[in-house]
Amino acid sequence: MESKSKQFKRHTITSALPYANGPIHIGHLAGVYVPADIYVRYLRMKGEDVLFIGGSDEHGVPITIKARQQHIQPQEVVDHYHTMIRDSFEAFGISFDVYSRTSAPIHHETAAVFFRKLYDKGVFIEKTSKQYFDEEAGQFLADRYITGVCPHCGNEKAYGDQCESCGTSLSPLDLKNPRSALSGNIPVLRETKHWYLPLDQYESWLKEWIIEGHQQDWKTNVYGQCKSWIDQGLQPRAVTRDLDWGVKVPIDNTEGKVLYVWFDAPIGYISATREWAEKNGKDWEPYWKSQDSRLIHFIGKDNIVFHCIIFPVMLHSEGSYIVPDNVPANEFLNLEGDKISTSRNWAVWLHEYLVDFPGKQDVLRYVLTANAPESKDNDFTWADFQARNNNELLAIYGNFVNRTLVLTQKYFGGLVPAMGQLTENDRETLRLMNTFPEKIAASLELFRFREALSELMNLARLGNKYLTENEPWKLFKTDPERVKTILAVSLELAGKLMILSRPFLPFSSEKLSAMLRLECKSWQQAVETPLFVAGHSLGEPGYLFEKIEDQAIQAQVERLQNTKKANTQAQAPVLKPQKSDISYEDFAKMDIRTATILAAEPVAKTKKLLKLTVDTGLDTRTVVSGIAEHYQPQDIIGQKVLMLVNLAPRELRGVVSQGMILMAENHEGKLCFVTPTQDFHNGSEVK
Repeated sequence: MESKSKQFKRHTITSALPYANGPIHIGHLAGVYVPADIYVRYLRMKGEDVLFIGGSDEHGVPITIKARQQHIQPQEVVDHYHTMIRDSFEAFGISFDVYSRTSAPIHHETAAVFFRKLYDKGVFIEKTSKQYFDEEAGQFLADRYITGVCPHCGNEKAYGDQCESCGTSLSPLDLKNPRSALSGNIPVLRETKHWYLPLDQYESWLKEWIIEGHQQDWKTNVYGQCKSWIDQGLQPRAVTRDLDWGVKVPIDNTEGKVLYVWFDAPIGYISATREWAEKNGKDWEPYWKSQDSRLIHFIGKDNIVFHCIIFPVMLHSEGSYIVPDNVPANEFLNLEGDKISTSRNWAVWLHEYLVDFPGKQDVLRYVLTANAPESKDNDFTWADFQARNNNELLAIYGNFVNRTLVLTQKYFGGLVPAMGQLTENDRETLRLMNTFPEKIAASLELFRFREALSELMNLARLGNKYLTENEPWKLFKTDPERVKTILAVSLELAGKLMILSRPFLPFSSEKLSAMLRLECKSWQQAVETPLFVAGHSLGEPGYLFEKIEDQAIQAQVERLQNTKKANTQAQAPVLKPQKSDISYEDFAKMDIRTATILAAEPVAKTKKLLKLTVDTGLDTRTVVSGIAEHYQPQDIIGQKVLMLVNLAPRELRGVVSQGMILMAENHEGKLCFVTPTQDFHNGSEVK
């Protein structure tokens, strides 16, 4: 059966654009960039016309937040991190044909033209809506500039677009007790006009394209998430927002409005292609507009909806672009049993790894591929990293190659011996090794990178098994002709390893190529036998991999432990000092009882006060409580509380309050009820 990649004349491969507000970590690598690079290298070895696109997303709100925190301009933030990310990718061997950035003039031009075409075609709908506005800062608030309580899990630091605790997508109006991240104030709602992409109008097309067209060839997690979104019904989504940083809306009288980052960022793939084409004297349009081109997006699971629904709708509605043929999204990679978090510095950063483990790019590539989160979230541990290097790369792959080359150098002066009469074991080994190019290719065509890497290591295992069974070191004195055949077969296997390793372990493959003095030309080369001619002079034997010692791993573990300790200390509340001592008689004057809230409503013209009707067990009375910013009235009806019932009545905003509800307040000013742990009847005394 012909591979799907052969059905296309060219391949446009994109990788998710990382935010230029921080470095790259292993979660990014495992989810997107390592699998994308493996696939691209494989296609190139097959002789395919492939364009591998990368770049920095420089218009996200996290960038403006970082700039505000550091008291610098957003451009300074993105310049710093764009350079760091680009250089880290290059040192790690991610083989982009172009690595661009969305702050580049060519991107602003491309995104503006794309928006304007959809605008002129009447694709967008205009809507005036109420959005949060910070009166002190004098600006509308982007979703990430609004924090509050998640209505689903109660996380007090949920953002206006998502709760990072439970992962639920939110809108700012979903949050309880919203606050501006700029001033800390409670924002107000003001009207503003924006343009929306009417996703609901494309549901029938999406069903035909995804539900009917890609159920069989898309990954289960990708197809399932898309189907869920479509089945729930799509809603129009804003493509503009009120912000100063980004691509300006190309319409008159739209000062202070830019293209929403989710709209402009994927257009960055197109602008990067234009940049590459201009630098290389190429025509960019066939890679995006020709039906014999294949578009593939490598992303993480948090970007599925953007690349499978929203961006395709944009491309389809524009009219001249192809839509993605596949979107092989991965799940998330955790670190030592905990979710990777940039804000908590809980990550293994690529630029630091390259310093701590010089020359070991392939070790990390191997570990991240062997443990890739292809179908479920997986975990990276430093113990597993060490074990896979020492017990697999070193003990299996490296051991076979080293033994073969050292024995050839020792017995035949580094010249490839002639292959003599073959035994059944020799023929079976040659037959088996010739099956691996097809098996590995079949896995790669289906984006099963873990499976493909496993087969590569099985080829190395075959080599070790062959050497161990034939024991040439024991035969040389009595049967040197037999040893020639054994080592000739082993060298053929080593040559196939060198070729088939190139997509996965490019640095090690290059080293092995130098040792074998065999050039890696194409994937087809691995199918051909023999690779060597008798008398071919090999290079000096060497070690492809080195043992990673315990102390190197311990240093990384201690770094993480120190990070966790620092996070714990940073989160520790600063408690107020104890108040002055009082006598028992003072305490005894307070009459504290268990009670139940029967009704609650806001006090007119106030933001903080709720009027509560409370059953004290003694009677039913009214209490005014300053908890409106922490609780919604409907959420506290039936709430068991502790109440100071003998507090002298006091009039607050025209309402007489007869008592006080006891509340606990944490270091962030959050209030919570103090409640009995058992269901005591109302009126029970607290002593």
